[in-house]
Amino acid sequence: MVSVLDEIVVHKRTEIAAAKAERPLAELERHLDDASPVRPFAAALATGDSMRLIAEIKKASPSAGLIREDFDPVAIAQTYSDHGASCLSVLTDERFFQGQLEFLTAVREAVALPVLRKDFLIDPYQLVEARVAGADCVLLIAECLTETELADLYARTIELGMDALIEIYEPENLDRVLALNPRLLGINNRNLKTMTTSLSHTLDLIERVPNDVLLVSESGIRTHEDVVRLHSAGVQAMLVGESLMRSDDIGEKVDELLGRDHNTI
Repeated sequence: MVSVLDEIVVHKRTEIAAAKAERPLAELERHLDDASPVRPFAAALATGDSMRLIAEIKKASPSAGLIREDFDPVAIAQTYSDHGASCLSVLTDERFFQGQLEFLTAVREAVALPVLRKDFLIDPYQLVEARVAGADCVLLIAECLTETELADLYARTIELGMDALIEIYEPENLDRVLALNPRLLGINNRNLKTMTTSLSHTLDLIERVPNDVLLVSESGIRTHEDVVRLHSAGVQAMLVGESLMRSDDIGEKVDELLGRDHNTI
C-alpha cells in the first residue's frame, strides 16, 4: 500500500525535475549572493528557559484538507511575530499543502523572525531554492531520505549557512540522525504514513535525545496543558500549525498556548 508520504515524494521528484529544466542549478546558484543574510534560527530557539514557539503558516494538508480560507501569509506572520513566536515555518509544497515558495519570501520580507522552509526536501536543488528565497532553516525528514542522502543534504545546508531541523517519526531513525550531531531535532507526533497523531510520541523518545540537542516537538499540540506537559518533560521548542491556523483569533490562540495568563512556562 502506497502511503501519503510515498505519494508526496514521488510527485516531488517530478516537480524538481521540472524546476531544474526551467531554471538549471548553475543559474539558480548565481542568485545566492543576492539572498538576504541568514538569520539565526537555532539560536532563536535556544534563548531563555521558556518553551519556544515555531509558528506555522499552512493553508491546507493531506490529512485535514483546507484549514484556513481567509489565508493571508503576511498578515498571519505579523500576528505570530506580535504575539511572541520565536521563529516561523512556512509550508511551500503546492500540490498537497497549497503552499508556495513565494509565501516564504513575502513573509521573510515582512517580519524580523527567522523562517523555516517546510517542505519535502530530497534534492540539493531545493536547498539552494530555499536560500535564494530567503529561508534561514530547512526541514529534513529522515523518513524521506537514505542515510547518505540525509548526511549530504545536511552538509549542504550548513554550507549554505542555514540551520536544519532534522525530523523523525520512526524511532529507528533516531540514531542515524544523532550521528550527524545536529543542533536541532524534531520529533513529529504525526505518523506520516497513517496521518494519525499522538503527543506521547515525543515523550516516549525524549530520554534518548542528548542534552546538547535542542528538541522540537511537532504536531498535535493544541492546548496550554499540552505545552506544559512537553516542557515539563524537557522539550525546549514546539512547532504548531493546525491549531493556530484553525483559530478564529490567531493571536489569542498563541497567547493561550504560551500561557500568557499563566505562570507555568
